[in-house]
Amino acid sequence: MQRLTGKVAIVTGASAGIGRAAAKLFAAEGAKVVVAARRQAELDTLVTEIVSAGGEAAALAGDAQSEDFAKSLVAFAVERFGRLDIAYNNAGTLGEMGPSTGVSEDGWSATIATNLTSAFLGAKHQIPEMVKHGGGSIIFTSTFVGYSFAFPGTAAYAASKSGLIGLTQALAAEYGPQGVRVNAILPGAVDTEMYRDMNDTAESQAFVTNLHALKRVARPEEIARSALYLASDDSSFVTGTASLVDGGASITRT
Repeated sequence: MQRLTGKVAIVTGASAGIGRAAAKLFAAEGAKVVVAARRQAELDTLVTEIVSAGGEAAALAGDAQSEDFAKSLVAFAVERFGRLDIAYNNAGTLGEMGPSTGVSEDGWSATIATNLTSAFLGAKHQIPEMVKHGGGSIIFTSTFVGYSFAFPGTAAYAASKSGLIGLTQALAAEYGPQGVRVNAILPGAVDTEMYRDMNDTAESQAFVTNLHALKRVARPEEIARSALYLASDDSSFVTGTASLVDGGASITRT
């Protein structure tokens, strides 16, 4: 039996990487999926792939940092599919990198807006719709960076992604009585465009690979399967967690 039959899901940051893999997996597991990102062409291609595989999907392009877009995305999901059960707020960016004393205020603010504020705004408008139908599942993509591991030059990224864990806990405590579960996934390194941008040499990739107990980086589909667990009723008693999906990076010292 498909694990998300009858559910409606929003996935942000769906044009590539983890979000794209999650959208395809959610649809394969029976969910009607609304995919969101800034790039319309990539979203259209994704919807075509999902529909061709027998799933149901619709796309809405926009900026996750915009509260108007957050509201429109929920309204679009309800208009197209009648309800909202799952929201995977996955949109994110590396942001401005480099020595912390050199990070610009604009760079800092933009990273916080993309990684943290967008997730808050998404949940702000997703939760009331979920409550109408007895609850739902909200998932954020955080990271092991700034939680169990630190890289120099990643202050804005680490702070914004760590903030998602506090947001997860606050929302889980506040809306648990109304049936809304909220959890964060903390991936290790994942072979995405963002990963390759940050690690653009063979030496850098080898270094990051060796940080993991499994001595490899994840595929986006592997993180998507963890998101599927949190989206599904298999995790019906799981809320407020920061779930490491990091290939053992948090415990490796070799």
